[in-house]
Amino acid sequence: MTLQTSGYSDKNSKHKVYIIAWVISLLFYFVEYAVRSSPSVMMPEMASFFGITTVGMSAMVGTYYYTYSVTSLIAGIALDKAGAKYAVSVGIFILALGCLLFAISNLFTGNVARMLQGAGSAFAFPGCVYLASKGFSPRSLATAIGFTQCLGMLGGTAGQWAVGPMIHGGLILQAYWLGAGVISLLLCVWLFLITPQEQVLSADTAAAKGNWLQPYKIVFSNIQSYLCGLVSGLLFAPTTVFIMIWGVLFFQHDRGFNFSQAAMISAMVPMGWVIGCPLLGWLSDLLGSRKMVILGGCTLMIVSLLQLLYLPALLPAHLSMLFMGVGSGAAMIPYSIIKEVNPDEVKGSATGAINFITFGVTSILGPVFASRFGKTLTTSANHAAHFNATGLFLIALIAAAMVITLFLKEKRIQVA
Repeated sequence: MTLQTSGYSDKNSKHKVYIIAWVISLLFYFVEYAVRSSPSVMMPEMASFFGITTVGMSAMVGTYYYTYSVTSLIAGIALDKAGAKYAVSVGIFILALGCLLFAISNLFTGNVARMLQGAGSAFAFPGCVYLASKGFSPRSLATAIGFTQCLGMLGGTAGQWAVGPMIHGGLILQAYWLGAGVISLLLCVWLFLITPQEQVLSADTAAAKGNWLQPYKIVFSNIQSYLCGLVSGLLFAPTTVFIMIWGVLFFQHDRGFNFSQAAMISAMVPMGWVIGCPLLGWLSDLLGSRKMVILGGCTLMIVSLLQLLYLPALLPAHLSMLFMGVGSGAAMIPYSIIKEVNPDEVKGSATGAINFITFGVTSILGPVFASRFGKTLTTSANHAAHFNATGLFLIALIAAAMVITLFLKEKRIQVA
């Protein structure tokens, strides 16, 4: 009896340690989202700091998504092979290094720094999910993952709403990026020290389980995996490409808002994610349909943008962007679908695959958006027409996601 009680106590204690590690990884997720979104509120300052144009600065900022998408494939495998103690700690360290290097006024190191930020950040969400699965019971896991998403989105909001006034209030760029780097380093050490050591598969056991690339072979041979990634990528693009890079500048130049107003309006989109991600996920479970909720989220995004473009007096811009953010929470639903349309044994790799495709779409659309709309932002003779053309481009992306959604195969969910 004593041995059984001791074993139960040890197991319970280990779960608590994993929950503490999960909390630390949540802070990592918060910081990486703030790092991802904050350049949008300091584009002119950073362009001057690196001695390049605003368009050139947007290209540098966009390199984040190149390494984020590719490293997403590595993150899932690293967690399976090495465990969170090493994989997530290395991810945080890479993010920290990227932030520290971003404080150096050099074009080459700037590009390398931003790519390191993307590579390190790719470990955040998979790491949170991995640690949550170790610390929480299955009936609490969905709640933990939903809370993870919310905190990340709050980081995105803080990266615009809080950082903008700090920069324009006198905080120098180097101090911000050095501070983000130091905080990341502290989280790295804390996570490494607290996270339990996990048993790594022996070479013989790993060989018996087959080629380590086999899970990705299964996922990428399924056409539904690509459709899920495309839908998610096209729905994320209006936020990752427009709001998180160009949003503040567009609302300043094309709509005449001052900096503080533009920063607040842009920050409402990730705030909308905080509401939309868990709400739409819950709604898809309640209705027993994923596709219906994705189409509803797309519709809300399009209606919000059309109102902003053609009936701006109907609702203030910050509410329009909040509703668009809520609708864009539908971009997370394909993350559930891709797990449901692939075998159980590759669900982890499916998450890495959809991250790769989703942010691959962002990597492609970023330069297109910068060339077509960002380059003409300050030279346009008709700012109203320029803003409307930009909005219609975003609406076209959302409409394309709606069309692709019709071809998704979803597993019908039993509703009580």
